[in-house]
Amino acid sequence: MSETKEGKQFFTVARVFFLLIVIPLLLASFLIANGIFQLGDISKKGAAAVLDQKAQEEITMRTAAIAENVAYFLQECEKDTLVATILPADAETYKEFMLKNRQALWVKKDGKLVKSSEPVYMEMALVDRAGNEIIKITNGAIVPKSGRVNVSDPANTIYKAEDYFARTKNLDKGDVYVSHITGWYVNRTDFEKGKRFEGIIRFATPLYDKQGFAGFVTLALDVRHLARFTDNIIPTQAGYVFESDSSTGNYAYMVDDRGLIISHPDDYNIAGLYTDGTPVPPVTSETLDSMVKKDEGVLNLFLLGFMDPALPEVAKDAAAGHSGSKIYKFGGYTKFVAYAPIPFYSANYPQPAGFGWIGMGLDVDKFNEMSLATSQRIEKEASAWIKTIILIIVVAMIILFLISALLSKGITRSIEAEVPEGAEEPQDYDDED
Repeated sequence: MSETKEGKQFFTVARVFFLLIVIPLLLASFLIANGIFQLGDISKKGAAAVLDQKAQEEITMRTAAIAENVAYFLQECEKDTLVATILPADAETYKEFMLKNRQALWVKKDGKLVKSSEPVYMEMALVDRAGNEIIKITNGAIVPKSGRVNVSDPANTIYKAEDYFARTKNLDKGDVYVSHITGWYVNRTDFEKGKRFEGIIRFATPLYDKQGFAGFVTLALDVRHLARFTDNIIPTQAGYVFESDSSTGNYAYMVDDRGLIISHPDDYNIAGLYTDGTPVPPVTSETLDSMVKKDEGVLNLFLLGFMDPALPEVAKDAAAGHSGSKIYKFGGYTKFVAYAPIPFYSANYPQPAGFGWIGMGLDVDKFNEMSLATSQRIEKEASAWIKTIILIIVVAMIILFLISALLSKGITRSIEAEVPEGAEEPQDYDDED
């Protein structure tokens, strides 16, 4: 009789544990496992998807937004140049003006990647009507008279070929001269060793007195602040990177109104100057072999039809002030490019081409390969999590049943201890009896 009673008590305790603990545990585990499976499945499908229409539209819209941001930045530089004309003409004021104009850049310092507040302008100067530099600040330091030059001769300028004196003296009051990007060329070998393109965009506006042209104020923009708009992004990612990788085919770049690359993951594609101030010529079908031997690779998209027929088409459409996107086949690969003109205009950047345009390129085949790899990794991780959850459930079930058995025995002993010695077992009676 006692054995039957003990069995009933064990069954009752087990049933209570099953209802109160095991079923909720199983339900919660099922929901968690199903959630992981669904999340993995959705992520896998999203990762494995090809570059669909929505993705193309998002990249195209992002390209246009970046072009607008570049235009706004250049307009602010124009305003700074005009503000400089009303500053007191002394070196300390100019120095303070330069030091206060700063923006964040990703830079490497002591071998570490850091976000640093860097001066927007590398140089500021006041020049008289004859071209003599009266005040000059370079890299935040006041340049003594012995270091100042006459800039009416381009050979005396930083890059041996700047003609901003002749360009500025013919402007009306309130107009601002904006140069093309100027800097020393970085060849492929130097780039691979870690060297990066450095250069300026020259802003200058004339000053007038009763005698007419009295000189001008000039600011030299550090082009790193312009390149950051494209160098630190990847078209298919929302975040920022220190440097994009051209080998993925997934990167952004900037082109000027002449079709020359002025910002690119591979700096040896950027237009630059030899040390004597003459420009490095762009690659053409006739010069390709010789330029490769010289370790040079300046790109002008108007001249690249022999490499990629779609590039001159895109360059011409962008130069006409149009934005858009294009998918095409080249070399057996599927390419996608989105482009948008930079709506910044000045005397030497007239409409419709303006300053140039932003491009975002994507190798669709490589993108799909990376997406497939991501999808497989997600599937593997989801499977591992589900297996772990199943193992936890099995172990938890065994432990719970052991606990329920121990509790059942404890309850039985407790009841037996409470029954007085010699007491009769309770009897079950039918209603009729």
